[in-house]
Amino acid sequence: MNPIIRNLISVARRFKLAASLNILGLSVAFAAFMVIMVQLDYDNSFDKFHQDHDKIFRLEIGMPQLSSGMLAIISRPFAEQFFESSPYIVAGAITAVWGSGGVFFHVEKDGVRNYFREASLGVSPEFTDVFTFDFVEGAEEALKTPENVIIPLSLARKLFGSESAVGGQLVYSGGSQTVGAVYRDFPANTIINNCIYYPIPENENKQHWGNFNYGAYIRVNEASNAPLLFDNFIRNFDSAQLGEFGAFLDLEKSGIEIRLTPLQDVHFITDVQYDGAPKASRQTLMILLAIAVVIIAIACINFTNFSTALTPMRIKSINTQRVLGSRRSTMRWVLVFEAVFISFLSYLVALVLVVLFNITPMARLVDGDLTMAANPLIFAGTAFVALLAGCIAGTYPARYMTSFAPALVLKGSFALSPKGRKLRNTLIGIQYVASFALIIGASFMYLQNRFMQNSPLGYAKDGVITVDIGQIQGSRDAFTNQIKAYSGVEDITYGQFLLSSSDAYMKWGRKYRGEDLTFMVLPVHHSFLKVMGIEVTEGRDFRQEDAGTQAGAYLFNDAARKQYALELNTSLGDGAVDATSGEIIGFIPDIKFASFRMAVEPMAFLVWGTQNWGAQTNVAYIKLNTGTNMRAAISHIRATLSEFDADFPFEVRFFDEVIQRLYEKEKSISSLISLFSFLAIFISIVGVFGLVVFDSECRRKEIGIRKVLGASTMGIIIMFNKAYFKILLICFVMAAPLAWYAVTRWLENFAYKTPMYWWVYLLALVAVGVITVCTVTFQNWRVANDDPVKSIKTE
Repeated sequence: MNPIIRNLISVARRFKLAASLNILGLSVAFAAFMVIMVQLDYDNSFDKFHQDHDKIFRLEIGMPQLSSGMLAIISRPFAEQFFESSPYIVAGAITAVWGSGGVFFHVEKDGVRNYFREASLGVSPEFTDVFTFDFVEGAEEALKTPENVIIPLSLARKLFGSESAVGGQLVYSGGSQTVGAVYRDFPANTIINNCIYYPIPENENKQHWGNFNYGAYIRVNEASNAPLLFDNFIRNFDSAQLGEFGAFLDLEKSGIEIRLTPLQDVHFITDVQYDGAPKASRQTLMILLAIAVVIIAIACINFTNFSTALTPMRIKSINTQRVLGSRRSTMRWVLVFEAVFISFLSYLVALVLVVLFNITPMARLVDGDLTMAANPLIFAGTAFVALLAGCIAGTYPARYMTSFAPALVLKGSFALSPKGRKLRNTLIGIQYVASFALIIGASFMYLQNRFMQNSPLGYAKDGVITVDIGQIQGSRDAFTNQIKAYSGVEDITYGQFLLSSSDAYMKWGRKYRGEDLTFMVLPVHHSFLKVMGIEVTEGRDFRQEDAGTQAGAYLFNDAARKQYALELNTSLGDGAVDATSGEIIGFIPDIKFASFRMAVEPMAFLVWGTQNWGAQTNVAYIKLNTGTNMRAAISHIRATLSEFDADFPFEVRFFDEVIQRLYEKEKSISSLISLFSFLAIFISIVGVFGLVVFDSECRRKEIGIRKVLGASTMGIIIMFNKAYFKILLICFVMAAPLAWYAVTRWLENFAYKTPMYWWVYLLALVAVGVITVCTVTFQNWRVANDDPVKSIKTE
C-alpha cells in the first residue's frame, strides 16, 4: 500500500493541473451517470408500483368517423358492455376526462372556514378494484356511497391536521361531500393522480352511446388473456340495439378498432388523442441512456489517456524498481490498484456533486428523487461501475508502462510505438465523434423548443393576460365593465377553452349535406376573433346577434373547408334547427389552436345560439395596450377578481406562460440533454488535454532538436495542430450522419419541425475545433518554449 500512496502523492504533486482535471472529469462523469439513471428509472418504472400492474390495461378505440388515430375516450355504455363481456375481466372502471381540474371548497374548523382549491376526478366505484390503493383510514368501499369522496394522506393532513379525516365535510357552493377514506399518496411516476376522487353518478350518460367523455381501464386475471377479449366482445356486441348509433358503432362494418394498452405503456404512447397522461419519449430516453454510456466511456478513455500521458515521467521510476527486484506482474497490480483508488475517490466526489446538484434550480430538470435513500441500487451500482472503470482504464497504462526493457528505459531510449499511437488516436476519435453528435443533437433540441415557443400562431398573443373566471361566470358583464375601465386594457373577450394549451379539444361529429364530418370545436364570445387578431379570409366575423339565433354560428378553418368542401351560408345538420346545427358564416386560416405536436385538424370557432347545452365561456382573454405597466395591470385584474370572490385563488398569467407550460416537458428534457452533452464535451476536452500532454512530453527531445535546428515555436505548434485537425475532420465526417439520423427520428414526435439547418453542423465543427486548437496550442507552447538543450539532456 505504501508504494501506491507514494505514487499517488508524487503524481498529484508533480502534475497538479492534469491530476485535478482527471479526477474532476471522472467525478463529473459518475455524477452525470447517476442523475441520468435516476431519470431513466423514473420513466421506466412508471405505474409499476401497482400490484400486478401487467394485468391492468387502458381501453382505447379507433373510429375512422371521428379521428385518424386512436382515442383515449369512450362512451360509458360501450365501456360497461366491454367490462361485462368476459370472465377474464376481473374489474373495469371509468373515469371522467373533462372534469379533472381544481374544485373550490372550504373546511370548517372551530367556526373558521379554510378555503382550498384541489384537483378532483370523477370515477366509478370499481376504480379502487382496478388500481392499487393503500387505504390508511376508512373503508375501501367508500366510493360506493354517492356522497363520499376519498382523498390522499397528504391532503388529509393539509385539511384536518392530525385529526381523523374520515367523516370530515368538504363544503362547495352547491353542496358538500363526506370524506369516506384516506389513501396513501401514490409516487410521482404514475398516471393516477393524488387527488380527490368522487363517484360518478350511477345514471350519468348510462345510455348515451355517442357521449365520448370517459376513460376506461380494466384488470384481467392473466395478462396473456387480454388479446382474447376482442373476439368474444365483437361476437356478442349487438349494434342493432343502439338505434341511431347502431350504424355508427357497428364493429364489423364501420372500421372501428379496439385496443388495450398495457398500463406501463400509457406513459410512452403518442398516437392517442385526448390522452392526458404524463408522457415521455422512448427515443429521448434512449438518447439519455446513450449519453450516460458515452460519458462513462469517455471518462474511462480520459483516464487511460491521462495515465498513459504520464509514462515518460514515471517510466524510469517504475523500471528502476524492476531492476531492483520487483516483479512485472506485481508492478502492474500496483498500477491497476492505483487507478481503482483514483476512480473510487472520484465516485465519492461525485456523490457530493449530486447532493449539490439536488439543491440547485437545475434539479427541477429531473423528475425523479435524487436522494440516495430513494435510489440505493443506482448509487450502489455506480460504485461498482467506478471500480470496474478503474480496472479497465488502468489495465492498458499498467501494461504499457511495464512493457519496456528496463535497460532500454534507463538509457532513455524508448520510443512511442505505432500500435500505441493508433490506439490513442482511436480513443480520442471516439471522444470527438461523441462530442460532435452531442453538440448537433442538443442544438437541434434547443432550436425545436425555440421554434415551438416563438413561431407565429396565427393570432396575437403578445400583451394578453388570461384568467379562468368560472367561479364568477354569473357576473361576467360586471367583470367586463370593471376590467375595461382600466386605461391600460385595450379589450377583453372570452372562450370556453384556453387556446393553444392542449394537444386536442372537444370534438364533434355532424352531418353536412348528407355526409359525416368531424371537427374540433372551441366555443367563444362574439368578440374573440377581433380581440385576438384572427383574420377572416372569407365571409364575415361573428356578430353579437349570432348569439340570439337558435343554432348559433361557425367559423371554420381552411383545413375543414378543404377536407369537407364547406361553403359559406350553409348549415350543419339534417335541416332541423337545434344544438347540432348552425350556420357557416366564414373561414379563417389554419391557426395553431393546439400544440405543435399535432398537425392542424379541421376545427371551428362557435358562438352558441339560444338552443344549446353548454353556453359557457370560462376563460377571459384580457388584451393590454402597448406600453402598459404590466405589473400594475395584473394588480388591477387581481383586485377586480377579489371584489367578486375574495376567497377563490384565481390564476392570472400571461399568454406566453401558457405556451411555455405546454412544452415544459420537452424543454426540461432538452435542457437536461444539453447539460449532460456539455459535460460530456468537457470530459472529452480533458481527454484531449491528456493525449496532448503525452505527445508533447514523449516528443520533448524531438521538439528540442527542431528548436536547435532553427524551427520556430509557431511552426512547432502548427505541426501539432495539423495532426489533430486531421483526426478532427475524419471524426466529423463520421459523426454528422449519425447525428442527422438521431435528430430526424426525434423530430418525428412533432407535426411541425424546425428546419435542418446546415450551419448547426458547421457550428459543431468550429466549436470543437477551436477548443482543440486552444488545448494543443497551450500545452505545446509551454514545451516549445522550454530550453531545448535541457529537453535534449533530460530526454
